Amino acid sequence: MSSMIREVHQQLTNKERTAVEITTEFLERIEKLEPKVHSYLCVTSEQAIQQAKKVDDKIANNESIGLLEGIPIAIKDVLCTTGIPTTCGSKILENFIPPYESTVTQKLKDIGAVMLGKTNLDEFAMGSSTENSAYQVTANPWDLSRVPGGSSGGSASAVAASECVVSLGTDTGGSIRQPASFCGVVGIKPTYGLVSRFGLVAYASSLDQVGPFSHTVEDSAILLNAIAGYDPKDSTSLNVPIPDYSQFLKSDLKGVRVGVITETFGEGLDPVVAQTVHQAIEQLKSLGATVQEISCPRFRYGLPAYYIIAPSEASANLARYDAVKYGIREKADTLLSMYTKTRAKGFGNEVKRRIMLGTYTLSAGYYDAYYLKAQKVRTLIKQDFEAAFDLVDVLVSPTVPTTAFKAGEKTEDPLSMYLSDLMTIPVNLAGLPGMSIPCGFDQQGLPIGLQMISNVLREDILFHVGYAYEQSTDWHKYKPQLK
Repeated sequence: MSSMIREVHQQLTNKERTAVEITTEFLERIEKLEPKVHSYLCVTSEQAIQQAKKVDDKIANNESIGLLEGIPIAIKDVLCTTGIPTTCGSKILENFIPPYESTVTQKLKDIGAVMLGKTNLDEFAMGSSTENSAYQVTANPWDLSRVPGGSSGGSASAVAASECVVSLGTDTGGSIRQPASFCGVVGIKPTYGLVSRFGLVAYASSLDQVGPFSHTVEDSAILLNAIAGYDPKDSTSLNVPIPDYSQFLKSDLKGVRVGVITETFGEGLDPVVAQTVHQAIEQLKSLGATVQEISCPRFRYGLPAYYIIAPSEASANLARYDAVKYGIREKADTLLSMYTKTRAKGFGNEVKRRIMLGTYTLSAGYYDAYYLKAQKVRTLIKQDFEAAFDLVDVLVSPTVPTTAFKAGEKTEDPLSMYLSDLMTIPVNLAGLPGMSIPCGFDQQGLPIGLQMISNVLREDILFHVGYAYEQSTDWHKYKPQLK
């Protein structure tokens, strides 16, 4: 199986099954599994059936359909969808129904993809486990007592549990790649600016990026083709030609130079994860790639720099939740007490923690000491990557230092939770594309991810290396046994 999308597309065009039948099958699976998995915050059954009917009508009229037409997809509940609740996993937005559509979901609507619903996440995408969601904690389909990762945990677990064909998540510091690793699926964080952020509820505007989850590299290529591209509504959108990513899916790696980031194999890395990733690197060698060690000396400063820059941007972005324009509103005697009461009730602990941290680092006496310094470190991290890409085409590392941890294990210790993003954060700080693909399992049968990083706008290399590795192994064929 190299593409579930192509498989479903073929069934539709051969008239073996209708789009309504396929959609209904997924909706029934969601109904059956959701009491255990909790991937979705909202299931849009009626709209999904209506969208599927339109596809069936086209097929009945012998009109040709696109690759994603009639394909059931799940959307992280941080992308605005007209007339459908968009909560960002927060109480403060529990009654918010957007009057407009995000660019990426509009693109999917326009090409006839079938949206099954909105998936769970850590509140405002702040977290690594979905335990910061105000509504529910998503379970990892491989072991329901463990977390699926975060913040896009709902989108990753929906794909792993086959509650959709593909899904969309967002990645600010690893929020697509970390859950992809924990759930044993493919996850891609594109180059910053490649995919429009219009209608994406902002956490940290210079870091957030929308990207796909799928069972296979080819499906991610197809989905990225559909959502990438310039958007005049987004001032950070890149006006560059978008290649057809599926043309880069080649199975031999002759001439490809792979660099192993030395700094990612140090203290805190689970020995089984290290061993599994080394085996994956040997596999890349056997496919014809040349492999060398590469040092990115400032890589380890990514985490402290990120936890100054991201909360600073969050504190500015979340100032708009003032109980005046949208969201919940607490009754109060004065305007100020309305703000404070609403924000106290509406925001969860992690969001409050990051707002306070960000407001502090942006305040008059500390701006230079913290925020400005973190931005300088960000530049140095970027320079390390630039130097590395003079020598190699793609960098590899473990995606996460461990496999999925148990729910509740790290909730009392935010710092140990932050360490889950140790390997992924530098990629966002530098605006680079990164991909996590399954490369094995630990003794408990939990998935392990291999992270690949390429230079700006070099998604082609990621798809090439990812596809070659995937086709030479069987990891992508394993599915959790959920009944």
